[in-house]
Amino acid sequence: MSSPSDVFNDTLNAAEQGDVEAQFHVGQMYASGYGVASDDVQATEWFHVAAERGHAKAQCNLGWLYRTGRNVVQDAPKAVEWYRQAAQQGEPYAQSSLGAMYEAGQGVAQDDEQAVQWFCRAAEQGYADAQCRLGWLYWTGRGAVQNNERAVQWFGKAAEQGNIDAQVALGTMYQHGQGVAQDDKKAAQWYRKAAEQGDADAQCTLGVMYREGRGVAQDNVQAAAWYRLSAEQGDANAQCNLGNMYAFGQGVAQDDEQAVYWYHQSAKQGYVDAQCNLGAMYQHGRGVAQDDEQAVRWYRKAAEQGCATGQFNVAVMYENGRGVAQDDEQAVRWYRLSAEQGYAAAQCHLGWMYDQGRGVARDEEQAVHWYRLSAELGHVNAQCNLGVMYENGRGVAQDDEKAVAWYHQAAQRGSNVALYNMGEMYRRGRGVPLDRQKALTYYGLACDGGIKQACQRQAALQQESAEEGVTVGKSIKAFFSKFFS
Repeated sequence: MSSPSDVFNDTLNAAEQGDVEAQFHVGQMYASGYGVASDDVQATEWFHVAAERGHAKAQCNLGWLYRTGRNVVQDAPKAVEWYRQAAQQGEPYAQSSLGAMYEAGQGVAQDDEQAVQWFCRAAEQGYADAQCRLGWLYWTGRGAVQNNERAVQWFGKAAEQGNIDAQVALGTMYQHGQGVAQDDKKAAQWYRKAAEQGDADAQCTLGVMYREGRGVAQDNVQAAAWYRLSAEQGDANAQCNLGNMYAFGQGVAQDDEQAVYWYHQSAKQGYVDAQCNLGAMYQHGRGVAQDDEQAVRWYRKAAEQGCATGQFNVAVMYENGRGVAQDDEQAVRWYRLSAEQGYAAAQCHLGWMYDQGRGVARDEEQAVHWYRLSAELGHVNAQCNLGVMYENGRGVAQDDEKAVAWYHQAAQRGSNVALYNMGEMYRRGRGVPLDRQKALTYYGLACDGGIKQACQRQAALQQESAEEGVTVGKSIKAFFSKFFS
């Protein structure tokens, strides 16, 4: 059996005698260091010799060298020239690479339709990378009419060959029912195939599937394990998710210091959820020494990226003078930015600032506007506050029935203040028929929730009822107990 050096020498002799296949292989042997010391310059020279004589694979290699600038001056137009020569001979790698050059507009005018044509030629020869790229173009409608079904077809062909990007894409299409019937189980199967090949995005997504029990049995231990694999590769989303698992002791032993560590790894990459979470850990002294200034620092980083939660948290810190000088105008500014993105808590707080004239001219109509937006999103305090505005005719036409309607929504969601207010409305017969029994029920629930005034009202009304011989029924209280048990 010939040694590698003998094989090289024999191949070199054939190449020097004009054998084009040998010339290509000499280039490969210099490039890989097989039978000879690795020499990229010699490899490039022999690829040139073979390519100029029409050897398709040598032309492909030259295309790659000029595209990447390895051992030659980077030259995208030359890369296109060599890829084209090889592609026209039917070389699938060259066809796919030429499609990529057209897609990116490298060395040639950007042209998605040309990209589709070249990807299609390579894809029909079974070239997985081209099949995947063709799937993306059909999925996005670039260079071809948008067609999810055809995208699934091409992703499927590439995925079956082990193409990671295609496996992830196919998982996404099954997860969201694009081009196929929605099927979380199949989505999880494709994510797993990519995850087992080490793809960080797929590992993180599979972690989410386990965390939510979608397509797989719910399993926090498995979720944490997949998050960790992804996080250790630097995936910011997975790092934040793993931090959450440690913060809440889900799938791992609860550990605030580990939560802070993973939040910090993610936050350093600019991941806004992690920045907010890290800010909260500093604000509350969990896993780190309590530090409002650090809390504001991380909240602000998220806020400046447009994160509504971060903007809200910065506003709260300004309103309360924590980690920054107290400044109602700054609080209003940040509440507004968050509120305009539909963040219910910020809308409620902004309404309150208008209601109280803090950091902004007092404006009850604006207060009602923001309370209403927040209340319609289900924010309990906003629902209660909006009820107060209707009850008192502030910023809106006085309307006891609407006041009761908003108090009732807030009461059902556990607002003790709203429970007290409902008691008041029944006691006085405003917006509802006067009903002392219902008033006592609401006062009792509010009293149990710590509203001292409700306890006083309850005692006084019980005394009045006793004096008037009114029997207090328990049916209403029993009915509402299901909301507060």
